[in-house]
Amino acid sequence: MATLADTDSDALRDAFAAARPLTVGLEEELMVLDPETLDLAPRARDVLLCVEGDSRFKPELPAAQVEIVCAPAPTVAAGAAELALARRDLAGAAGGIARLAGGGVHPFAAGRGELREGERYERLLAEFGAVLRRQLVFGLHVHVAVSGPDRALAVYNAVREYLPALGALAAASPFYEGVDTGLASVRPKLCDLLPRQGIPPIIPTWEIFAEALAWGRSAGAFADAQWWWEARLNPVFGTVEVRVPDAQATVADTAALAAVVHALVATLADRHEGGDLWAEPVPTWRIAENRWSACRHGIDGHWIDARSGRRTPMRDHLHLMLDALGPAARRHGCETELAAARDLIERPRVTRARELGPYGHVADLADRLLAA
Repeated sequence: MATLADTDSDALRDAFAAARPLTVGLEEELMVLDPETLDLAPRARDVLLCVEGDSRFKPELPAAQVEIVCAPAPTVAAGAAELALARRDLAGAAGGIARLAGGGVHPFAAGRGELREGERYERLLAEFGAVLRRQLVFGLHVHVAVSGPDRALAVYNAVREYLPALGALAAASPFYEGVDTGLASVRPKLCDLLPRQGIPPIIPTWEIFAEALAWGRSAGAFADAQWWWEARLNPVFGTVEVRVPDAQATVADTAALAAVVHALVATLADRHEGGDLWAEPVPTWRIAENRWSACRHGIDGHWIDARSGRRTPMRDHLHLMLDALGPAARRHGCETELAAARDLIERPRVTRARELGPYGHVADLADRLLAA
């Protein structure tokens, strides 16, 4: 099995060579909260001791974060059901130790927090200093298995263009340290404090990808888990991994976003097979213009076509995008969940957050964690 540190282009290709269905895998990073104050609590280790040996639950960089990792599922509905069960199991095991919440950034916690102990994290802290303590960010990662190395590479390069729209759809984190930042999601700007964030680079060939990884390893610039872009090729699982969405309060909203990603990857894969995918990927800087609008305004922003320069309301663009993804959603069994994504457009979750305010919002995130 290849890893992101592999520098052999053949090994990277082989990771995507096996024929497989377009399964979907979900990973979400949850906040660990003090049960009384609902502030972030560095008790992830204590929570994980309660579920020791359960491979679904893993520690992450912040000491107040637990990650749920779901196995690949044939449909979004099956993956969402597994996620719901994992949430219930984890919350039950946490008992009086902590409460859990799903959201992109804690609305009123201090901006710097404790980090997980361990040699690897000490090395990261030595490199990034106090900036690392500000990585109190919580995301949703959606993996879609793509077979065929050429197809996987083409889908990766094409999906980059859609990342800002996915970010706008998921944006629900306007508050930071108790203050409304004016952003639909402050999470991307906190992530930007570290390198290799945001819109990922174009990867023209597997050989160039291997060379990039070899350079990073030789220079000591980055290791496996430090390829932090908002989408990446994941040779460990043979997936295209989309990492742009904020973590969500409910499984239903998570499933809606996962359905958009699943149907999008399927659509792009079909277009590649049909010879209908663009030959030249969009330059990163053009996509970054849409990323800023998504971060700042979310659903209420605008979308700039990265090829024509045509500007349209983000809300209209998202509805048209979901229309285009309908056929793939029907084929891959996520039509119901894709339809639910319309609610994220018409009732943006960032609007609900602002209605509640930072303190009510965190209570809402915790209360809604186990909602369907």
